[in-house]
Amino acid sequence: MSRLVKTMITSLAVLLVGGGIVVVIVANVTGNPLFGEKDSIENLVKHSYETPEITTDLSDGTFVRIQFQILTDGKKAFNEITHRDFQIKNIIIKELSPMTQEDVKTGLGNMEKVLKNKLNELMTDGEVVDVYTISKILQ
Repeated sequence: MSRLVKTMITSLAVLLVGGGIVVVIVANVTGNPLFGEKDSIENLVKHSYETPEITTDLSDGTFVRIQFQILTDGKKAFNEITHRDFQIKNIIIKELSPMTQEDVKTGLGNMEKVLKNKLNELMTDGEVVDVYTISKILQ
């Protein structure tokens, strides 16, 4: 092998090893998960807000009692969402009022997405990551 080829292979190996070391250091120093690491359940619970149970009537005359768990992306977002309690209730009631009993049975996924999007429109510090229905009673 010529001297030029040996030098190029050595340089390439040094660059690859150096790049790998930089990636590991950056991942550990910044705390950002680079390889798909999920938040721990403790962090999810710590930054999630449980709405009060809300009872409202539906357009077909039935009633629903419902409760959501709202996951935020951090402490600032969690603090903000707790202060927006009245707005959360308002959005939930406005979204449920035109629905029927059948809509509530089949459309909770859409309701969760709408709630997430509308809350993110209001948020100034952080964002809502996900919304889960944790309780639902139709009467």
